[in-house]
Parts: sequence; C-alpha cells; structure tokens
Amino acid sequence: MAGQAQYEELVRQLSAFSAVKRELRRNMPADCHSGSAAVLTALGRHGDMHMSRLAELLVLDLSVTSRHVAHLVERGWIERSPDPADKRSRILRVTPAGHARLDELFRQTTHLLAERLDHWSEEEIGQLTQLMARLRDSFGDCRPTPRATPPPGPAETTYTPAHV
Repeated sequence: MAGQAQYEELVRQLSAFSAVKRELRRNMPADCHSGSAAVLTALGRHGDMHMSRLAELLVLDLSVTSRHVAHLVERGWIERSPDPADKRSRILRVTPAGHARLDELFRQTTHLLAERLDHWSEEEIGQLTQLMARLRDSFGDCRPTPRATPPPGPAETTYTPAHV
C-alpha cells in the first residue's frame, strides 16, 4: 500500500493536471465549447437517450444539460425526437453532422496529444493510458451517492479563537 506522502504527491499532480485539461479545452473550436463537446461525446458513445439520463451520465444539473443540448440542436449536431413509448418525452440522438463534428473533435484532440507527447515512447503512452483507466475504474461512475451517517462517537472538541 502506498504511503501518505505518495497520496499527497498524487493530489498535487491531479490538481496540476487541470492545466492539461484547460489546454485541451482551449483547443476546442469556438462553436463547440467543452460542455457541448462532453454532451456530444456522451451521446456518441452511449447512443440515443433521454435528457435526464444524459444529465445523470454527465453528473450535471438538468438545466445545464438542457442549455448544452439547445446549443447542439441549434447547430444541427443533435436532434430531439418524440419518444415512441411516451410522446411527452424526447429522445436525443446525434445527427450525421454531429457525427462528423465528433470525428473532427477527436482528430483535433488526438493531434494535440500526439504533438505534445511526441517525445514519449509508445510504452509510456500505453502505461499512462492503462493507469488512467485504472484510476477512473477505481472511482466507479463518479456519480454522487448519499453518504452514510458516521456512527456516534466521542464528542469532538472544536477550538475557536476568541478574536473570531
């Protein structure tokens, strides 16, 4: 098992990794910001679905998901169709133009990674990919779950400075 210092360094590295994510987001075209790209990617990966399922997958509020969907519908990259089982409900699906956009986003991101990691060996890239997948799997689907109430224990003493 890893020691406390290793976990602390991992926290620092994960925090610093946000710079990599920001650079990937900056690489997105102006008409498809990262939130819309996440929606398009989820629909491309998981197929047709209801808005509520999409919000659940992305761990986003329904109103935020709805704004991203509206943005993508305006551009013709996804469409809303009546659900045959419940006409009041809509099914979201990627259009052919949306699939083309997804392919372009994937190519751009792949190109950026290839450019930035050109001095890495194939083995190192393979190791990173495996370890990132393993890390993600260790966290499961990352959706919030209610926390269990801790068992009652001895009362904790809280120190509050007098000048606060």
